[in-house]
Amino acid sequence: MLISICNRKGITLVEVLVSSVLISVGVMALLTLLPSGWRLSGTSDLLGRAAGVLQGEMERNEILVMNANNAVTATPLGAPETKTVHGSGSITAQPGDIPYLVQTERTDLGASWRVRVRVTWPGNATGIAESLIVTRQRNFTQ
Repeated sequence: MLISICNRKGITLVEVLVSSVLISVGVMALLTLLPSGWRLSGTSDLLGRAAGVLQGEMERNEILVMNANNAVTATPLGAPETKTVHGSGSITAQPGDIPYLVQTERTDLGASWRVRVRVTWPGNATGIAESLIVTRQRNFTQ
């Protein structure tokens, strides 16, 4: 009788059911992670595009202030310049494009200027912000 038990070959129905239950539990656990992954991916995409818009605006203002031939005006305190920029970089909105609100504030500090830029987008009223101190350059007037 001992020999007949040890000589059984193959998989029983109980083993198949247990393994299928374990696999289905693992698959369900992975499926519950998908929505949070998609949300995190979307947030990361919006933040990355906003960082690009912020960098571009900071560079434009730096070039504007550095050239002594440009007439730079300080923005009134609490009333920054506001414009809408599309994430695709085009002038008109493309399908699926996100509008970014860019607020720029320039303050005359005497010998230099402080430039503050804040970029916000739908769903994030705080956004990201950066400031920069820029000095006018005499050799940068070309």
